[in-house]
Amino acid sequence: MYYPQFRARRIRGKEVFRNMVRETSLSAHDLIYPMFSAFGKGIKKEISSMPGIYQQSIEHIVEEAQEVHELGVPAVILFGIPETKDAVGSDAYSDTGIIQETIRALKKQVPGLAVITDVCLCEYTDHGHCGVIRDGDVDNDATLELLAKEALSHARAGADMVAPSDMMDGRVMAIREILDENAFHDIPIMSYAVKYASGYYGPFREAAESTPQFGDRRSYQMDPANRLEAVREAQMDIEEGADLIMVKPGLPYLDIVRDMRNEFTLPLAVYNVSGEYSMVKAAAQKGWIDEERVVMETMMSFKRAGANLILTYHAKDVARILKRG
Repeated sequence: MYYPQFRARRIRGKEVFRNMVRETSLSAHDLIYPMFSAFGKGIKKEISSMPGIYQQSIEHIVEEAQEVHELGVPAVILFGIPETKDAVGSDAYSDTGIIQETIRALKKQVPGLAVITDVCLCEYTDHGHCGVIRDGDVDNDATLELLAKEALSHARAGADMVAPSDMMDGRVMAIREILDENAFHDIPIMSYAVKYASGYYGPFREAAESTPQFGDRRSYQMDPANRLEAVREAQMDIEEGADLIMVKPGLPYLDIVRDMRNEFTLPLAVYNVSGEYSMVKAAAQKGWIDEERVVMETMMSFKRAGANLILTYHAKDVARILKRG
């Protein structure tokens, strides 16, 4: 019988050796936890399609953010549910808007936690689209001015980083210019550079109350069939001043994550989106999968593909698992 000189099982056979040669590592420092801040008081409403995730008023956001920080997760990203919505998303760039007030509370009460803000209008418009509507579609250039105002209002409230997710052409440059003009040179921009028009966003639209009231977002979000376009989108945002780039969704686009890592040297984030989270939770509740193993395998897949940072609703669970060792 022939025996090969190399036997992979010599290393796999002992856990100590497996750990020593592991190629990819995961840390709580790699995680960003999304949170949904709702106008009012005493609100903690579980999202039916996302077990364990809530719309929360500011006092509960602060409470959970403290837990996140204690678990070693370094940052949260905020999404807002305003008191009222209108055609131009006024609450998004109001100095007393829901996100602006949430930022102030978090920076005061959990100062060691980095606060990142989603910059978009879909949660604040009564039509649910990501910008100003003209002739039945989003007017790109009219929207840029409002997005820039929104990002500036977040910076003034104390945000540590802004993250435009709207997919308007030129929005990174518009935001960079207004931040610099107002002496916020040090506020980084994490661009949702590669964001696909995906069916995986369904549960998020319940969470953020941002379902479009007509049509869809395919005129500004990317076609899932396109790969080379992702490189062009990311390159454009980098040239406009992005400090980090993101791919969204995550699991169905791991090839794109790897393309971004191969092509660019900027820090790279991936968004493990609501639909991905909900499918794992639903299968686990049915007893069809081992939730903990699947979650950790998923996180490792993002890191193995080349992501530096992972935005995930599993962040607290992952941090607990890592802490347990």
